[in-house]
Amino acid sequence: MSIHASPTHARRQAPRRPAGPSFSPRRLQLVRGFFVIAFFALSARLVALQVVDHAHYAQLSVSQVRHDLITNALRAGIYDRHGQILAISEPTSMVVADDMQIAQPRREALALSGLVKVPVGRLTALLSKKGSGRGYVILNGQLNLTDGKLIANGNFPGIVVQDTSSRSYPNGTLAESLLGRTNATGAGSTGLEYQYQSRLAGRTGVTREFVSSSGVALPSTYIDVIKAAQPGVGLELTIDAPLQFVAERALATQLRATGGLTGVALVMDVKTGQILADASLVNTATKAGVLGPIPAWGTSVGVPGIEQTINNLAFTQAYEPGSVFKVVTFSAALAAGVITPNSVFTIPNTMIVGGRLFHDAENHGLEHLTATQVIAQSSNIGTYEVGTRVGENGILAQVQRLGFGQTTAVNFPGETAGLLVDAAHWYASDQAALPIGQVDAVPPIQVLDAYNTVANGGTFVEPSLVRGYVQPNGVTTPVAPSATRQALTPAVAATMNTMLQQVVLAGTGTNAIIPGYTVAGKTGTASIPYPGKDLLLNGSFYASFVGYAPANNPVLSMLVVIERPVTTIYGGSAAAPVFKQVMSYALRHYGIPSSGTVVRPLVGKASIASDVT
Repeated sequence: MSIHASPTHARRQAPRRPAGPSFSPRRLQLVRGFFVIAFFALSARLVALQVVDHAHYAQLSVSQVRHDLITNALRAGIYDRHGQILAISEPTSMVVADDMQIAQPRREALALSGLVKVPVGRLTALLSKKGSGRGYVILNGQLNLTDGKLIANGNFPGIVVQDTSSRSYPNGTLAESLLGRTNATGAGSTGLEYQYQSRLAGRTGVTREFVSSSGVALPSTYIDVIKAAQPGVGLELTIDAPLQFVAERALATQLRATGGLTGVALVMDVKTGQILADASLVNTATKAGVLGPIPAWGTSVGVPGIEQTINNLAFTQAYEPGSVFKVVTFSAALAAGVITPNSVFTIPNTMIVGGRLFHDAENHGLEHLTATQVIAQSSNIGTYEVGTRVGENGILAQVQRLGFGQTTAVNFPGETAGLLVDAAHWYASDQAALPIGQVDAVPPIQVLDAYNTVANGGTFVEPSLVRGYVQPNGVTTPVAPSATRQALTPAVAATMNTMLQQVVLAGTGTNAIIPGYTVAGKTGTASIPYPGKDLLLNGSFYASFVGYAPANNPVLSMLVVIERPVTTIYGGSAAAPVFKQVMSYALRHYGIPSSGTVVRPLVGKASIASDVT
């Protein structure tokens, strides 16, 4: 029996509805409501922006392009005592391009090249977006005002002309260590440019301008001056430019001839304290050694290898002065009445004081010298014996009385007061060391001040560098005279004067003799201490000469210091010849009458080598 399966029949199914969103009336109404609410919200915000907050947002929009800019005043000039320009600023134009606004760089470069002083090819590259694309390109930072005005008045899209200035020094390196220089922003960075920055720079102004984000003025806008800049006030210095040149050239020539490292030369008006010349030079061919490099400006003063120092060494460098410091000892002894010029001293060649051996520069047997001969021959042992009559307190008081250890009224940038021994740090050996110019370290200006006091009849006068202030209208306002004080009695000053003349006539300073004029002064050859050690730099000295003329009626005082000369180390042979050359010129330059006497070295003069300390 066979079994057969029953046939199957396909079940009918309802057609499927395609998948998709629901379009129910309720959902559609919700969507429409949402759009209505959004529309009214946006409309309300739009009304608020355009009506309610319009002024606020308009102000914000303007503030994005409107800027209050600082405008610098024209920097004032610096002049010598005769009105000769030493430093000057000239108004110039700075031409700036917004290369993003320039559609035809080549065409604009052809029209602009001659005015902006830039070749067409280079100017095309600067004006092209391919050249920079920064939107702020300086085409010429120091263009003359005439061409700048032509560009400003011309039709040069994307080009803006701004006011600026250029600082120049017509005499090149002359007095560079004194004047200093300005930096890239136009502000004084060293010297008198730095010291008198606020006065020279004037007061800045404020202008309101419409500029792009790159800093270039927008087309068809105006500049509104909110506050006008006020020009600076210039300086009339005490410096005499021709004398400054002679001092620098003589010092530079001797610095090179002796192989010295640095040199200082100062010339001062005895009565007023005005500094007529201030030279500070460095020999770049000489190695500075352990004392460290001497920063220089990098340009020769006209003598190969000799440059202006960045720091004015006359005020900023302290050194052990050596025998020129003996003016302290002898003036103190005269003031105390413990010596006269003819007081006789018995002087051995060496002496031990406080455990230290002191000696004269040259070997000799037992000598009998007057006080005048002691200073003329610069005897160290004789000066010690003079100092013992004064005593510790008397010597220390005289150091202060003559201005050592005190900054001057000049207040030159970086000026040092020096380093002085005092009663609290006094050693037994200082009784011999201090009177001969050891132990203390002082800047050259203080040495000149002390001798200028003797020349000025005992009246100490503060040195000065500024003679007057030149107002923007050209009127010069003189500064007050330098402060003075009585440091020595006229009698003591007169006696010192007579004794210092013998230094030049019969002592270590004969190379400072000037025919027709009496000269008073003192030499110094000072050993240099090794930094941080209780020993001396081998063969290293400071050679000095300080003096004044005419000694019978002093008008000019002068100091010369040469650091570490090689070919000759002595103050009488390295420094005194510079004094003679510069002072000879100065006496003629100012028409100072001759002393009316024949001046020549006396028979039996001392060796120039006898002043080493």
